[in-house]
Amino acid sequence: KQQKSCVLDFFAAMSFWEVPGVQAGVVTGDAAWGLLKHAKEKVFAIPAFNCTSTSTVNAVLEAGRELNRPIMIQFSEGGSAFFAGKSLPNEKGVLQASILGAVVGAHYVRNVAPAYGIPCFVHSDHCAKKLLPWFDGMLEADQGFFAAHGEPLFSSHMLDLSEEPDEENIEICAKYFKRMVPLKLILEMEIGITGGVEDGVDNSGVSKEKLYSTPEDVYKVHEGLAPIGEMFTIAAAFGNVHGVYKAGNVKLQPELLGNFQKFAAGKIGTEKPLFFVFHGGSGSGKEDIATALSNGVVKMNVDTDTQWAYWEGLLNFYKAKEGYLQGQIGNPDGPEKPNKSYYDPRKWVRESEVSMVKRVKESCADLSNVNQ
Repeated sequence: KQQKSCVLDFFAAMSFWEVPGVQAGVVTGDAAWGLLKHAKEKVFAIPAFNCTSTSTVNAVLEAGRELNRPIMIQFSEGGSAFFAGKSLPNEKGVLQASILGAVVGAHYVRNVAPAYGIPCFVHSDHCAKKLLPWFDGMLEADQGFFAAHGEPLFSSHMLDLSEEPDEENIEICAKYFKRMVPLKLILEMEIGITGGVEDGVDNSGVSKEKLYSTPEDVYKVHEGLAPIGEMFTIAAAFGNVHGVYKAGNVKLQPELLGNFQKFAAGKIGTEKPLFFVFHGGSGSGKEDIATALSNGVVKMNVDTDTQWAYWEGLLNFYKAKEGYLQGQIGNPDGPEKPNKSYYDPRKWVRESEVSMVKRVKESCADLSNVNQ
């Protein structure tokens, strides 16, 4: 008992840098899972930001560097296609541009993240049943990278089969998890539906009861996946909705996560045995986030808020410099004055990045992902 207490005391006091295998750059396998376990023990979560370009990737990494904290970069299927280029063919059932964009994005992060000096997860976001060819393509890239380097290309992947019956959802997740475990990939799965609209998937019309999982639903996920491996997280529904909505329109119940933990603990015999993911994090109240953290949330997705922040940086720049952005020549300083230093993309894209960096840091603070 005393030995166990000493181990727990050490773990509680340790820095994330002391988690075995953690270093600057992309973390995978035992190091990545160790970081999530550390987050759970220390009651913080690592925010995951949807990125669609090298610019948005850089903004997330810059914020992480300024805070000296771990960060997550994730690519959605649509965001991956955009990363590769909107003009490329991306046929249904093939999704070749989405595969290419996700793989190139992961390689980009792998190449630049070490320079920022922080640990970084590379994750793929919601993958519905119709998008499984995208998942297959990324998994193939993971296998190839693992054969060459002894670790997967990505840190983790998400399967979102919540539109399917629960039994089919868990069965398909288990099938893929069996392929992921030898590669030491973390699986994130969704049980219950996240409302709203995200990346072209519209769940705004689903019945309200589907927005709330039950303890039995969540425990079935553990029963289906735990015999295969331990490295999985659950995006359980507690009223989550993608996007930002007027106050009162969305009723989050993060206390449900505590009920899920208690139910599972009664079956397993371990306190708070589950690792949860908070979807639809944009616009969430600080109290709801704090409750979620206390109930085992180790990752929260942020997209809408950082989209707005990126745009707002450009908007504010345009408002401040409007007179210099009406033509290549001529501005308030004179009719022959050049404006190149204002319309150079490096100028206004950078303003978007600076604004996004600020919002990323705010999300980290909300999730207690800051150094004390």
